[in-house]
Amino acid sequence: MYDPLKVAEAVRPKVTRIVSGVEERKYYRFRGGRWYGGIASADVIGCNMDCKFCWAWRFKNNYSLGEFLPPSKAYKRLRRIAVKGGYGMMRLTGGEPTLSRRHLLDLISLAEKDGYLFIVETNGILIGDDPTYAMDLARHRNVFVRVSFKGVSEEEFVKLTGAVPEAFNLQFRALQNLVSAGLMPGRQVMAAAMISFSSERDIAEFLMRLSDIDPGLVDNVDWEVVIMYPHVRKLLKKYGLKPRRFVNP
Repeated sequence: MYDPLKVAEAVRPKVTRIVSGVEERKYYRFRGGRWYGGIASADVIGCNMDCKFCWAWRFKNNYSLGEFLPPSKAYKRLRRIAVKGGYGMMRLTGGEPTLSRRHLLDLISLAEKDGYLFIVETNGILIGDDPTYAMDLARHRNVFVRVSFKGVSEEEFVKLTGAVPEAFNLQFRALQNLVSAGLMPGRQVMAAAMISFSSERDIAEFLMRLSDIDPGLVDNVDWEVVIMYPHVRKLLKKYGLKPRRFVNP
């Protein structure tokens, strides 16, 4: 097993760097897409978790790929895609965006000035470990944080990620920190949960834990199921995982 907090410290120097006082992040690609009804996306390299169903496994920790960009250049590429596609939203995806804290916050600020909604897709581990991270995010009016749970129980989390079980609770703590910082459940922060391998009982208990944080989180869960891309199918077979729920691409 591994500790995602320690992995974050090990991965960060490989995918971030400081140039003239500005934090740069390593990017794999930029693209438009249909998610969220249309959004400008940038795939970042570097993650502190190793989910066995990850769609981005080919590049997320391949440090030989991609290029380092400062927030200003990354934002220009995102904005170009947004203008061309008529999108009102932007996001970082692929790897874990929160590994580059200053870079992420600078990107959000740039998007805020131009009126774009910025969606932070995160496993929540670093936000759960540090309440001030949630406070920094909550200072922006254009931010929407989506905390993606890797399963709905501690046992499932360990099976799907190989991480220490204690890290599962950091995902809940991330939601608590974000709500406490002032983000509105359902409107500015939400939970997403992988339920391809979950029992109905575990899903019910998961919802109870969300309700304990704020009832507003319960009605806005984004339920995720495995998309059976060919490479994902191979990964699941490799690990002996059989999804109860899935969709074909």
